[in-house]
Amino acid sequence: MTLTGKTALVTGASRGIGRAIAERLAADGALVAVHYGSNETAAKETVAGIEQAGGQAFALRAELGVEGDVDTLFAGLERGLAGRPLDILVNNAAIFAGKLDEVSPAEFDRLFAVNVRAPYFIVQRARSLLADHGRVINVSSGATRIALPETAYAMSKGALDALGRNLANQLGDRGITVNTVAPGVTDTDMNSWLRESPGAGDAMAAMTALGRIGRSPDIAAAVAFLASPDAGWVTGTWLDVSGGLFLGPRPQPAG
Repeated sequence: MTLTGKTALVTGASRGIGRAIAERLAADGALVAVHYGSNETAAKETVAGIEQAGGQAFALRAELGVEGDVDTLFAGLERGLAGRPLDILVNNAAIFAGKLDEVSPAEFDRLFAVNVRAPYFIVQRARSLLADHGRVINVSSGATRIALPETAYAMSKGALDALGRNLANQLGDRGITVNTVAPGVTDTDMNSWLRESPGAGDAMAAMTALGRIGRSPDIAAAVAFLASPDAGWVTGTWLDVSGGLFLGPRPQPAG
């Protein structure tokens, strides 16, 4: 229970990686604000699961990427925290876009509004609410390390990488650490093709040094470390949490 007495906001926490992060931070003792954009049922299920496991959480709705999104988010957050400061901010919410020729100008603008603009202004607004020695953790993607066809998505996550490095330098005088985790291919709803395409999961596992597809709790464990007191001397980092995806040719068995 390394986070007992702490508070946390996890954006996009109703499903997938965000849900796993919220569950893990709550299991470690934090009161967690479970943000969601539209799926109220899933958010309530996340909160109920946390509470049934003995943790503390509350759901918080705000559609990101639209006018007034940050105001809506923080109005609900401040009500839920009831005067307490925010100790941990996890910018996880994101949307996906397809290949170069598939993305329209409207989709491109929406992608950057959710994946880049929203985290930027969430951090801007959170600065006054964040406690000294707090934590900011951004969820990026291994797509910024390797060249994949989803160009616009990789671009948006690359902007998030730059945000993390710059914030670490700006917030360090308050003891606030800022780090970025970059998942690889992870078994979530966003990557439903892993289950729908025969052989896709096995093919991706074969390209990973550890020989399997990532799971949401794998990412949550990395976030939990960066949120913990043990990570107080770690800031400005980009942590690959992909199990060693696309590191190079796999060695062949002898003989």
